Amino acid sequence: MLLATVLALSAAVLHAGWNFVAKRAEGDRYMVLWAQFFAGGLISLPFMIGVQVTVGMPWQGYLWGAISGCVHLPYTWLLAKAYTHGDFSVSYPVARGGGAALAAIGGVVFLSDHLSALEVTGIAIVVLGLMLLAYGATGPNIAMALAVAVTIGTYTVLDAQGARVTDSIGYVFITLVGTAVSNTVFGLATGRRHDMREMFTRNWQRAVVTGAASMVTYGLVLVAVQHAPVGYVTALRESSVVLAALAGWKFLGEGDHRRRITAALVVFAGLLTLVLGH
Repeated sequence: MLLATVLALSAAVLHAGWNFVAKRAEGDRYMVLWAQFFAGGLISLPFMIGVQVTVGMPWQGYLWGAISGCVHLPYTWLLAKAYTHGDFSVSYPVARGGGAALAAIGGVVFLSDHLSALEVTGIAIVVLGLMLLAYGATGPNIAMALAVAVTIGTYTVLDAQGARVTDSIGYVFITLVGTAVSNTVFGLATGRRHDMREMFTRNWQRAVVTGAASMVTYGLVLVAVQHAPVGYVTALRESSVVLAALAGWKFLGEGDHRRRITAALVVFAGLLTLVLGH
């Protein structure tokens, strides 16, 4: 359990970190995120091939990974919009906390998971924290963050299914390659070839670092769930919402930090309640 705790908290720090980098980046944030996921896909490709050659991968893993990769396209586009027009200390917690709550519901509906009364209470606490966090924010900004939450909840359920049918860490490489492919095809189809080339040429070092962080984050979570319940790992991973609230106040000068940090703590308390009810 201690190992799982360390891995999940490390994943939370890394995840909040690369999102913070994306928020602070200059220029088209979709291009920033595309470069990151493109680099993550390039790094993951040889690992994916290596897993296939050495131990093999069920075809279902590629199916679920491809679907997840397609869902990561609207996720990336919406996340870029949320970070362009909204505060980090609002957009990130609403997206992550809302996504975690929706994933819990999706697990019941699509994966035959069961929610106890305490888990339902946890979801209600998350919603309460999100309402507190959203207070004073503009409607379009909240709507964008909630749209991101829907995509997070969707790909989380898809990835849970993919991980269950493959029982292999190689699944994470499939999803990252799928994400790189879907976003690259979209970028080329919308006439952004020049922007993509320029973004990656100028910022490939940052893209490689954040892309590697994405891969490691997913990997840490997959290893952690082998040593502890998925709900426990997920809740600790979403402690990143508190880090986001702190980062938005301390480094981005976003106001009303007491309310936002308090709201982020409420969201995290709801996620922990989900764990206790598991």
